[in-house]
Amino acid sequence: MLALQKIRPAAGLELVEVPVPEAGTDEVLVRVRAAGICGSDLHVDDWTPSYAFIAPSIPVTIGHEFVGVAQDGPLAGRRVVVRPSVTCGSCAACSAGRHDACERRRGIGMTRDGAFAPWVRVPQRNCVPVPDGLSDAMAALTEPLTISMQALRTAGDVAGLRVLVMGPGTIGQGIAALARRAGAAQVVVSGCDDAARFDALRAMGFEALVDVKTQSLAEGTRPYTGGAPFDLVFEATGVPETITEALALLRRNGTVVVTGIHARPLTLDLTPLVRNQQQLRGSFRPPESDWPLALALMGEMDAVLRPMVSHVLPLARAHEGFALAHGKQASKVLLCPEAGDA
Repeated sequence: MLALQKIRPAAGLELVEVPVPEAGTDEVLVRVRAAGICGSDLHVDDWTPSYAFIAPSIPVTIGHEFVGVAQDGPLAGRRVVVRPSVTCGSCAACSAGRHDACERRRGIGMTRDGAFAPWVRVPQRNCVPVPDGLSDAMAALTEPLTISMQALRTAGDVAGLRVLVMGPGTIGQGIAALARRAGAAQVVVSGCDDAARFDALRAMGFEALVDVKTQSLAEGTRPYTGGAPFDLVFEATGVPETITEALALLRRNGTVVVTGIHARPLTLDLTPLVRNQQQLRGSFRPPESDWPLALALMGEMDAVLRPMVSHVLPLARAHEGFALAHGKQASKVLLCPEAGDA
């Protein structure tokens, strides 16, 4: 079968022929219907330092945001999405049934083969059934939506707050939609030369959009806020310096929630943060219980979230899809191993 793989610890990905996998104990085979290209995949393609941890697993098929059809097990014949974080099953936390606390994880599409291929083997317990009314395109967004959900949980109650979302990609789009749904008084989204993603956000009903390519963040947000500070900022850019800009626009006792994965460290002047009693919070992996909730939420918000997907391409055109994503010419690109609608 054709698979998109990282075959060497350097920049680049290759479409190669590999054997169809065989499911092991407590595993199932999933026939992939659609898989999304995400920011992490772009980092793996570029081979940024924050993703060098996958080197011992090379060659590895990437792709971890996907929907497919289970071929065996209790969900045989059903469409499923798959949690990409694979717990070890043997540590003290897993043995006690506290899988969310496992610290010896492997990642589908990172340290074990993923879904940019027609078939992928996955743990049976990682499969979550997809409601019949949800399209493949929407189901493929489940993983990033759970990340957005976790960011909102980390932030706390957003009702009545002025919110800035830095980064208009899939995670930022999800955060913006969820913050608005949760009653935020205002949601402003910033990006840098992100026309395609801004188009998606406009289709989702957002107009307070700031392009920092030609102006500072402070200048760009002022027309929407009148110069008033933000109560809450979400960082979803992966660019560490944006956190310094966010803190300068944050009110006293305000919070910045960091969701991006950064290729380099940040030098931060902590004195203003301390004097203003601001908080910096990290947000990463949601609990496993969020996945059915995310699927139900996407069913409720289908019309709002649908514009997030801008391109659907066959797997054989994976390099074209990555070029679109790298060049910010797409909002979300889905790759489909089989020709047809997603």
